[in-house]
Amino acid sequence: MTKNISILGCGWLGLPFAKELLKKGYKVNGSCTSTAKLDTLKQNNINAFVINTEDINDNIEPFLDSEVLLIAITSKNIEAYRSLIKHIEKSTIKKVIFISSTSVYTASNSIVDEETPTNDGPLAEIEKLFINNPIFKTTIIRFAGLIGYTRKPGNFIRPDNIIRNPKGYVNMIHRDDCLAILHLIITKNIFGQVLNACADEHPTRGEYYIQEMKKVGRENHKLEEESTAPYKIISNQKLKNILNYSFKYAKLLS
Repeated sequence: MTKNISILGCGWLGLPFAKELLKKGYKVNGSCTSTAKLDTLKQNNINAFVINTEDINDNIEPFLDSEVLLIAITSKNIEAYRSLIKHIEKSTIKKVIFISSTSVYTASNSIVDEETPTNDGPLAEIEKLFINNPIFKTTIIRFAGLIGYTRKPGNFIRPDNIIRNPKGYVNMIHRDDCLAILHLIITKNIFGQVLNACADEHPTRGEYYIQEMKKVGRENHKLEEESTAPYKIISNQKLKNILNYSFKYAKLLS
């Protein structure tokens, strides 16, 4: 089983995943974008590197000294990814997990799965750069809206407390599920796949955000009933089948 992993982007998702891997006996190379964040990584026994994909430096070679690379950054700079991929091709990396988003699907008022065509945005183009690369195998994991810990959905609504498009549907995933899924991809060697990751339940925006706003003390909500917008419902069935996974936070309504 792979015991060396590089995590590009030790932020809200990457850092707790690095901590979990260290507990399981992995060696972890982790990156941040500024020297100010290096101490946080080092204090957690992560081999720390400053990596900026917009301007890759000599740190990239020792950082990529692993078998598996997890990419957990938000950049959508296609040319920067082309440059990164050239470095990956020259490294010991054989497997890549690229964290993408369900935003690659167009809202079509329907259920969407991994066979649904994506839009023409930069994120979908970046996915293709990894999927089509013959040197290493990539699994694309498309996470729905990330929630949990400091990401409280009750704060997602603007300060006016108006919940727009209340009859649309939400697609969310808790960070604990994200970490468990990423670990299963590695331990079960699930590479060369595209997977949607989203909680089982899809409540309407109205019922969900009313509940979540109450949790953070925002009681004076207002539903903008006349507002409508296209929606999509993300299917997670393929992921559950391949990983034999049951979501920790399958339901979004209390």
